[in-house]
Parts: sequence; structure tokens; C-alpha cells
Amino acid sequence: MPDIPRDKAPDSTLSLLKEGYLFIPNRCRRHGSDIFATRLMLRPAVCMSGPEAAREFYRPGRFTRKRAIPRPTLMLLQDKGSVQTLDGTAHHDRKRMFMSLMTPDAVKRMGDSLEAAWRARLPAWEAMDRVVLHDEVQGVLCRAVCDWAGVPLDGSELPERTREFGAMVDGAGAVGPRNWRGLMLRRRTEAWARDLVERVRSGDLPVTQGTVLDVVARFRGGDGGRLPPDVAAVELLNILRPTVAVHRFVTFAALALHQYPETRGQAAVDDRYLEMFVQEVRRFYPFFPLVGGRVMEPFEWRGHRFGPGDWVLLDLYGTNHDARTWKDPGRFDPERFVGWDGGPFNFIPQGGGSFELDHRCAGEWITIELIKRAVRMLTAAMRYDVPRQDLEVPLSRMPTMPNSGFVITGIKAAA
Repeated sequence: MPDIPRDKAPDSTLSLLKEGYLFIPNRCRRHGSDIFATRLMLRPAVCMSGPEAAREFYRPGRFTRKRAIPRPTLMLLQDKGSVQTLDGTAHHDRKRMFMSLMTPDAVKRMGDSLEAAWRARLPAWEAMDRVVLHDEVQGVLCRAVCDWAGVPLDGSELPERTREFGAMVDGAGAVGPRNWRGLMLRRRTEAWARDLVERVRSGDLPVTQGTVLDVVARFRGGDGGRLPPDVAAVELLNILRPTVAVHRFVTFAALALHQYPETRGQAAVDDRYLEMFVQEVRRFYPFFPLVGGRVMEPFEWRGHRFGPGDWVLLDLYGTNHDARTWKDPGRFDPERFVGWDGGPFNFIPQGGGSFELDHRCAGEWITIELIKRAVRMLTAAMRYDVPRQDLEVPLSRMPTMPNSGFVITGIKAAA
């Protein structure tokens, strides 16, 4: 049986850092294959792309996330003991905690919190000569998610926490200073979160029942025990940090409204179209490029035999731009989601598979709601100008954003 194509380079780490989101798609196209072997950081890896690859990757019990991403990235995005590093019953048990926080009512309250924080910040924007939306929305989301989660945050803390959460996400796809800065700031944030958990448990910090801080601090696993304070702190951050990271999608939504002005009017008034617009933002623009796993059970796919411990990388960006699923994938077109079947493997901006059984992001519904609310703010709650600026989105930078951060001027609250 023929084996899969292999990269000729002895190691492709520098190519990955140079090509970014296009590293896997470029090689799949070059090899004429959805799967190829390479070496990254001097370790053998198999890269996969497309909906069929996603289906294989997300088969329950097939992969573990342990040792699946470089330690510096793990320490920024998850850290030891988090839900993403667990498997089997332990993972399902911890995931239950996260899913309990994602009810329709909770999602709506998170959206309301964003709107309240956005409107509260709007007068300051009106007084500013220019606003870098990428930076400002980070702060709005940090305020909103802390209010929603029951996390006390006074005004003097907001810039510091915003900076810390932003650095964790920004440094996750980098090597060198950007990554080191994120790691340094994460240690400070974990100490803050651990203190919150311990104060709730001691009764020193009153907290509203059912809020995120309350649920995480008091959660008991299948063994009846509470999470160790450091693990509870990690899981609290694993709700706060990715919610703040939605500012990148919000920035991309603003970019889409500007670059595709024909979408603006309909997105402002038509809820059905708004839903499709948000999904197309998530499909079209790059968030994280790939996700890693280690094989737990041997299997065979496309002529390759996968053995226990094999390192596999699934192409998120390329799968969302796969022409076999998405006609003319390089075109921004919300209407492509008319009649979309909601398949869990052909559209995977935040992972695929089942929310309950797999490692798919538990906060995906909140992400969608937040982008929708932000679009409503941008189209109905304010007026602004978009001056000339560098709006290129470099695909070599992970995670990426418009070079300018999307600058707006002349902001006025809508009457």
C-alpha cells in the first residue's frame, strides 16, 4: 500500500513560521493530497486537511491533546490540568462544567453585557481623534466578560487584565519575545485568578450563585472533590481569555462591513442575514491556523497507518477554505450559508465534532452571539469614518489581524 507524500526539507519549522496559515494548504496543493508527512521542531508530524480529515481527527477516543502542541503555546492557551488536556471520563466530566455555563439564557446575558460595556465606552471614543478598534474592543470584552462571569474588576484593573489576556492570545502563535511576554503576563494573571477562587471558597468574596466564578470555584468532579486552586484558576482563565480573544473576530467583522459595504444594510436589520454574515466572518477570516493531537488508538486513513503517539496536525484554515465544500472560497459571501447543513466537519473555525464528547470549543455559541451584538453596535448604535490605512491581513502572522488594527475616526453615537 503506498504511503503518503513527504516534505523534502529535513525540518519545516521555519517554513511554518514564514507561511503561517498557508503552510498546510500550500503543501496539500503541491502534493495533490489531503495528507502529508513533515518534521516540525525536529519531530515527525502528519498534517491533514479537509472535511474528511476533520471527521477522522474528531472521532471520539482517537486523539488526545496531551503533548499535542508545543509547551510554550500550551502554557499560554490552556496550561496543565485544563479541560483540553484531559481525555475520556475526566474530559467529559470537566466539559460538563463548561457546557452548563453555555445555556441560551447565559449566552444572551453575555451579549447584553457586551452591549452595556460598548455603550459605556462609546462617549470616550467620541472624544478621541482616532480609535484602533482591535485594541479598544479587547477592553470592552474584558469588562463585559468579567461582569458576566461575576469577576470583580475595578476600573484601575481593567487595562492590566486586558493587556494580560491579549498578550496570552497574541503570543500563542509566536516564538521569541511575543511568546515570552505572554508567558510572563500569564503567571501574574493566574495568581490573580487563584486568589479569586480561594477567596470565594473561604467566604471572603461574596459571589452570585450560578455565575462562572461561582461554578468554577465550587465545581466538584466525579470523585466528589473540588478542583485544586491552581487548576480552578486555569479553568476560570479558559473562559475569560478566549472570550476576550473574540475581539479579533469583531475586528474582522468591522473589516468585512467596510470592504463589502453591500452587506452592511442587510446585516443591520435582518437577523437571518446577520447570522449568515457572522458565520462567513468566522469562515473567511483567519483565527487559529491548526490544532494538534496525539494518536491514542491505531487506525488507517488515505494509505497511512497511524500508530499510538503519532503527532497529527489538522488544518483549520484550509478546511474552512476547501473548494470542495465552499464554492469560490476566497470570496466573502454570507449567502453561501443559505441551506448549510450545519455539518461539524466542513466548518471548523473553533474546532469540529461534538461539543459534549470532543474538544470543540464550548464557547462557540457565545462567540457567535458576541460578533452579532458587535455588528449591531457598529451598524446601528454609532456612526464613524474609516480613514486610509493598511488593512492587509498577513497570513504569516499567527494569530493575525489587519496591520492597522482597523482605525476609525469621527465617532458619533447614533441618535
